[in-house]
Amino acid sequence: MMKQKKKWYDYLWIFSLTYLILGFFNILFAWLGLLCFFIPLAIAVVKGSKAYCNKYCGRGQLFALAGGRFGLSRRKDIPGWMKSKFFRYGFLIFFFAMFFLMLWNTYLVFAGAGELSTAVTLLWTFKLPWHWAYRGTFFSDGVAQFAFGFYSVMLTSTVLGFVTMILFKPRSWCVYCPMGTMTQLICKARHITASRKL
Repeated sequence: MMKQKKKWYDYLWIFSLTYLILGFFNILFAWLGLLCFFIPLAIAVVKGSKAYCNKYCGRGQLFALAGGRFGLSRRKDIPGWMKSKFFRYGFLIFFFAMFFLMLWNTYLVFAGAGELSTAVTLLWTFKLPWHWAYRGTFFSDGVAQFAFGFYSVMLTSTVLGFVTMILFKPRSWCVYCPMGTMTQLICKARHITASRKL
């Protein structure tokens, strides 16, 4: 059996890994993570597909690589509760509640009503000092506050992904990933809309 030739998008895991490393040294690189928010949504809205999740998600590739090729996963079946709509939609709501709280804190800094926090909040609970990653900017401190908050979100979701990768199958994170759930809802809505037009 011939080995399938790799495509350029099979190496997007390098982007995900580089993103985490760059954010460790300079928090302003965290803004690049917005690509992982807007591109999946754009593909879902325009194409009505989850092509991003299936082909272009570097984080999913990273989990597959670490859990598969490097054998860091127990490869156990994903529990039913993790695949349930109740858990996936509940996690989506919780995730966006934390995301909007982060945006609110960013707004307060932009408005001068709050001070810049040079910490990364892991798992929405543990504040990790991250001051070395910020050396100032020509822009408002709000720009840095968003970067710290957004990097916290990205790091937290990566840690959760690695934990479930180790406990279950390599790409277990993909089952309850908020972006995956949201793009799935968009695709369903487009399909329903298209069906009604016929």
